[in-house]
Amino acid sequence: MNRFLILFLVGSLLAGCASRGSLVIEPASKGSGQTERIFVGTTRAPYVEADDGYSGRRTEVMQFARLDVSVPPERKRGRLPSPKEGTRPNPRTQFFATDMQTYPGDAAFRADLRHAILGQPGDKREAVIFVHGYNTRFHDGVYRAAQLGHDFRLTAALVHFSWASRGDLMGYAYDHDSATIARDGLEKLLAEVEAAGARTIVIVAHSLGTEVTMEALRQIAIARDRGVMSKIDGVILVSPDIDIDVFRAQAKKIGKLPEPFVIFTSRKDRALGLSADLTGQRQRLGNIKDVDRLADLKVTLVDTTAFSTGTGHFNPGDSPTLIAMLERLPDLDAAFASDGGFRTGLLPGAALNIQNVTEIVLAPLGP
Repeated sequence: MNRFLILFLVGSLLAGCASRGSLVIEPASKGSGQTERIFVGTTRAPYVEADDGYSGRRTEVMQFARLDVSVPPERKRGRLPSPKEGTRPNPRTQFFATDMQTYPGDAAFRADLRHAILGQPGDKREAVIFVHGYNTRFHDGVYRAAQLGHDFRLTAALVHFSWASRGDLMGYAYDHDSATIARDGLEKLLAEVEAAGARTIVIVAHSLGTEVTMEALRQIAIARDRGVMSKIDGVILVSPDIDIDVFRAQAKKIGKLPEPFVIFTSRKDRALGLSADLTGQRQRLGNIKDVDRLADLKVTLVDTTAFSTGTGHFNPGDSPTLIAMLERLPDLDAAFASDGGFRTGLLPGAALNIQNVTEIVLAPLGP
């Protein structure tokens, strides 16, 4: 099979990273569904002529925004329906934005985010930062952040880092370069969230966005920014599209990894299987089979192979069954406990410990 065909197949399978809808802002339809407020830091350049948020072009100046996203009441959990370009949304069945605000600079963004963080119940002051993957347009990532926040009933401030993915099936090389460039942007966004008053920060990254995350954490560790690193209360990598040796090198440079450090994998992740073929490897971190290669790292691997459908590239967010299982826990803090792994008996499945790494192989609930 020639390399062009492999690249095309990778792009076709990874199309699942994007919803293929469009950004629609309909203030008049506000109140049709539950609203999730998403704060955004982005390294995308804004559109000049179209009011469609931000493009796939890169910019060296961080942009900041806030969107209120209406989550439709009539949909299956894990699904992300959105209106096609040029059409009006169906408020009952589709995601859309009811408001979008852009900020003139980081100070205004930080002040608004601080208000949201301090407004949380009790004294939590938590923030969850979502980092999207390959082939993702601006609105795709925003809608996904709203879907995850809603489906997992998160009460933390929801923040999305939108790096400059082209949102094109054949744009893998461009996206990979954009991910490398974006590490500075994520580092800055983490600093802004910490400065806004967040006492704890959880990072949830998907696919190629996990590369952005690991590189940003590596830079923070090298800079010895203990203020930001001490606030990171967990890292969750979903279907990470990272070379295993690269991940090991990144983890070693970071040193003590944030706890918990959870990696969702699937041995039926067809997208990562093709990505591995394209790079001349047997596997990527997200479909790792040789768990002992990570045995000296304090991480928890959660094998979701049993819940794979389609490409199997985003099981924790796409599978209604898996979402329902994870929702049995009160919140993310209970699911990803500070002891560095799942507590025994929380979820159905088998646990295996190899030195420092813990592997949880999840199984469907019985009848």
